Amino acid sequence: MVDPARLRDLLTRIESRVERLESYGQRSEGEFIGDEEGTAAAKYYLLTAIEDALAVANHIIASEGYRGPADYADAFRVLTEEGVLNGELGVRLEAMARFRNLLVHGYAKVDDQRVHGFLRTDLRDLASYVACAFAGPNRGLRT
Repeated sequence: MVDPARLRDLLTRIESRVERLESYGQRSEGEFIGDEEGTAAAKYYLLTAIEDALAVANHIIASEGYRGPADYADAFRVLTEEGVLNGELGVRLEAMARFRNLLVHGYAKVDDQRVHGFLRTDLRDLASYVACAFAGPNRGLRT
């Protein structure tokens, strides 16, 4: 059974990180890249927001008895297969999970321009994930 308090905590953390990340995305590319500490902070907030989104997905998967995901991206695919996420958002979240892998495993090689672009265009996917979770029925995330 889904633990609503656990989901609420995770979703609130994602929401908080998205709010912080929005300010980094509003900076010009030059400002963003020129602020080494800010860029590192943005990468950390982004990484932890994605990991919390994965924790939500895995909590729902385990609680509902869905098939176990093969990897991080597959966690969002499982939610899409089960009708918990719509296909379009699910595909974008799968890409986000792969981006998380880049942040974790290739941190020094991550192109800061790509991170800035991600903050400008793809951050809304995390906000959509949180919004549909808070708007959904008891177990949330129905879109």
